[in-house]
Amino acid sequence: MTAALEVRGLKTHFFTRDGVVKAVDGVDLTIAPGRVLGLVGESGSGKSVTGLSVLGLIDPPGRIVEGSVRLEGQELVGLNREAARRVRGRKIAMIFQDPMMTLNPVLRVDTQMFMALRAHEPVPKDAARQQALAALGRVGLPDPEQCLTAYPHQLSGGMRQRVAIAIALLHSPSVIVADEPTTALDVSIQGQILQEMQRLSADTGVALVWITHDLAVVSSLAHDIAVMYAGRIVEQGPAEDVLAAPRHPYTRGLLDSVPGEAQPGKKLAQIPGSIPALVDLPPGCAFRARCSRADSACETMPEIADLGGARAVRCFHPLEGR
Repeated sequence: MTAALEVRGLKTHFFTRDGVVKAVDGVDLTIAPGRVLGLVGESGSGKSVTGLSVLGLIDPPGRIVEGSVRLEGQELVGLNREAARRVRGRKIAMIFQDPMMTLNPVLRVDTQMFMALRAHEPVPKDAARQQALAALGRVGLPDPEQCLTAYPHQLSGGMRQRVAIAIALLHSPSVIVADEPTTALDVSIQGQILQEMQRLSADTGVALVWITHDLAVVSSLAHDIAVMYAGRIVEQGPAEDVLAAPRHPYTRGLLDSVPGEAQPGKKLAQIPGSIPALVDLPPGCAFRARCSRADSACETMPEIADLGGARAVRCFHPLEGR
């Protein structure tokens, strides 16, 4: 089966006065149709820049300096602006954390959905209306008719996010990149949207890249997990295996810092320090200054090693398996 999305050796750098920020530094990802990939890491790890790079939404001072992004076999890196516009929104779409980044506050929902449809194909108004209503219904909005004629400020945060998801689904894309789209929502609404996205992925075959720092979200949604740190993938594999038996010390630290994992009466475990500045990373493993297992070997950058069973880890001293 052809992968819905295949990323190989992706490097996205930002050229600033202070130096070159290697926000994404050699990322490899593969996702099959109908699968959900959780891209996990702390703020500043490069997750969002990876998502924006996949869609070709990087502007100066940033640019993709190396690598390949193939969407159902079609190379996206290097496409001219017009060719990229034809692909973006139709074959691959993005859902942002803040729906107000997607929605224009002075236009009604129907106007915005019709514009999104007509950007890629001439659709009569009646047909566009039916497609918009169907998309709003798919994301669980209780009254699509009323929502269609509303302005964004007249909708709750959860409803606005559903509208943003509906717009992403209008052209039945092969891949959707979702950048922490439920972070600002309360837990009950978050749970509803996660269920709907899981169902939509299974029903329509869309491949979903879910960018998040929240491992609880990943555990209930993703089939596979890729853990990112300082611009690189440090661990990846089936979600159940990664969460049950992490092999990279950073993944273990992320899991230990989840509040639900803390024992009553004991302090919440924390990863010491913070992600280093990406302007001038020292050679070797970027995590070594925060890692209790680091030694002189870690002054050299470890390659990502295949552990079998679709598991891989970038570490000289991986944790034991189950």
